[in-house]
Amino acid sequence: MNRILKAVLLTSAIIGISAVGACAFQKASKEYTSETYPLKYKAEVMEASEKYDISPALIYGVIKTESNFKPQSESNAGAVGLMQLTEDTFIWLQTYYKDENELSFEDLKEPEINIDYGTHVLSILFDMYEDEKTVLCAYNAGMGTVDDWLENKEYSEDGKTLTTVPYPETDNYHRLVMQNESVYNKLYFSKDSSTIEESAQTRKE
Repeated sequence: MNRILKAVLLTSAIIGISAVGACAFQKASKEYTSETYPLKYKAEVMEASEKYDISPALIYGVIKTESNFKPQSESNAGAVGLMQLTEDTFIWLQTYYKDENELSFEDLKEPEINIDYGTHVLSILFDMYEDEKTVLCAYNAGMGTVDDWLENKEYSEDGKTLTTVPYPETDNYHRLVMQNESVYNKLYFSKDSSTIEESAQTRKE
């Protein structure tokens, strides 16, 4: 009888330890996830998302891939800010903001401005191309380059979507952005994401 009781107590203890361990692992996993895929600049992202009708998960996917949330980031090609915009892109976009306060290229290091401009670029590209893969390739390699690819049967069968991306950097880029977008969708922007989002919000506070 004593042996059976000891066995029961031991089993209960093991189950209890396992449950505590599972809870601790789950908590640590959530904390790691919210740190790796944070909801930084949420107000700015959601505002731009609504303004330009672009998925917030896609905006976060671009930010995560381009700068990993470093607003002062600057590439070797001279692209700056969270969504890594070049000066040529900035000058081109200024034609859409004629009636607003004049900005300088350095202002793109401000998160609110960079997210607005970067999301606006995505919106324009979605008006030009039919699918997200092509849009992201144009964001990375430029519209002229993508237009040339679409005219080439080797890269596009229908002249509208890319079947092959000849630049390895651009091919990797669109895959990574879409991967990050998928993670953000699952973590924060789907029906089952509220627990993670609450965890991230709690840590932020």
